[in-house]
Amino acid sequence: MNLFIIGTGLIGGSIALDLKSKREDVVVFGIDTDDNHLNMALQLGVIDHKSTLSQIKSADFVILAVPVDASLVLLSNVLDQIGDDALVIDVGSTKFPICEAVAQHPKRHQFLATHPIAGTEFSGPSAATVGLFEGKTNILCEIEKTTFKLQEKALALFAELGMRIRYMEPKSHDKHIAYVSHLSHISSFMLGKTVIEKEKDERDIFDMAGSGFESTVRLAKSSPQMWTPIFKQNKKHVLKSLEEYIANLSQFRDLLEKDDYDSLFGEMQDTNRIKEILKGMK
Repeated sequence: MNLFIIGTGLIGGSIALDLKSKREDVVVFGIDTDDNHLNMALQLGVIDHKSTLSQIKSADFVILAVPVDASLVLLSNVLDQIGDDALVIDVGSTKFPICEAVAQHPKRHQFLATHPIAGTEFSGPSAATVGLFEGKTNILCEIEKTTFKLQEKALALFAELGMRIRYMEPKSHDKHIAYVSHLSHISSFMLGKTVIEKEKDERDIFDMAGSGFESTVRLAKSSPQMWTPIFKQNKKHVLKSLEEYIANLSQFRDLLEKDDYDSLFGEMQDTNRIKEILKGMK
């Protein structure tokens, strides 16, 4: 099986490593605008060969794992060049823009829009790891627009990776992911910014930072090159989630100013049920 990975970072690289560990017939070709990434991916065994778009005709699967703005530019070109039996899978964090971009493409039936909920705060080929997708959810959008034979091949591939499958419309995906992923990243980035700015005046503030702070700002280590296009593409839903988040922060501040600690306790107690919700997701 010829697997082409466009973007040899965390997600694309982890798919490559996983499949190479499970199938002897997998040959992985890497395409990346960053030569350092390509060389590193080759050195680490993430890919077997460096490649270019001009060679993609021989692909059985193409994994499009680049920032979402680059995906919009690349996807039509990739579909133009693949063979008749190949499947192109994108793994970006926004789904409506990319589905809309190729809605009328003559090879739309050879494309599947997915979002594996399996990222970390790290990026680049060195972040790729075997087993990243085991037990993780993969959201598939508009699968009915992919030809049935290729649907079957994709589902078999996802099963090999150990993924759980959910189906969702692109607009619904983008709305919900704004709350559970995009807002989380904004919160982490801005908490990190707040503490960094305070650290300018109080040099020992990071000496007091414990595991709670570290886990809360973990996502602030994520790539701005990846996340800026995500926020741009999902601006409408991100702004809505931010408005609601800011309103809750303002309410918490107001209760504190009024010394209304019973209400503060109630707010936190009501939110404690997130433990049961998250437990049920595992």
